[in-house]
Amino acid sequence: MDMNRSGVVVRRGRPAGPRTIGLICAVAAAGALLSGCGNSDDTSSPQKSAAPSRAVPATAASPSGSLSADQAQRKALVPQAKVDYGQALKSAIAAVPASEAIAAELKGTPSSPYWDTVVATTDGTAYSVRVDAVSGKAQKPQPQSDDPDDKQELAARLGKATVTAQQAAQTATEKTKGTVTTIELGDADHGNDTVAWTVGVVTTDDWNETTYEIDATNRKVLWMHVDQD
Repeated sequence: MDMNRSGVVVRRGRPAGPRTIGLICAVAAAGALLSGCGNSDDTSSPQKSAAPSRAVPATAASPSGSLSADQAQRKALVPQAKVDYGQALKSAIAAVPASEAIAAELKGTPSSPYWDTVVATTDGTAYSVRVDAVSGKAQKPQPQSDDPDDKQELAARLGKATVTAQQAAQTATEKTKGTVTTIELGDADHGNDTVAWTVGVVTTDDWNETTYEIDATNRKVLWMHVDQD
């Protein structure tokens, strides 16, 4: 790993991502995962960001102008999602009273895109909610793990997180202008009991994906990675 001029750790190769518990939707294999969400519509006053202020520029397209399989998949899927991550999470939260958003991932096919979201109540009870990425309609919530240890771990994580999904996404899109297609609350990659949001942003000029790990207590960018595959 390297450090850029803003002091942000820049990772080479695939990002490790947060160490999430089993009840949260697992990270798909490379090429199946599409990260990112739209611009936040959260109207609450954002916390002062501790993240570096310099935006990370989009990486130029390959000289040949050809797209990799992952880039082509993003290009085909992302424009078809008329509902962004924020709207999807609102629909999911509405389906589970007194819940908080902990994950969203854009999935499906260009003809049938959807958001795979996860919300949880303060006692650590998690539910997966599939939200149509065109209509915004949420399907019936599906309860996740009933394991007491899992619930306790998730409840503790929710208690530590003072930064919302929308604020984390705003921090990421201030650095890289694009569409957020994944966001997830988990343990920071470097450990030390730090809770962090992992946010993936797809840039539509080159269809690369930039992933940020953002401290869920102060919005500081812990590391970033540009996937040019």
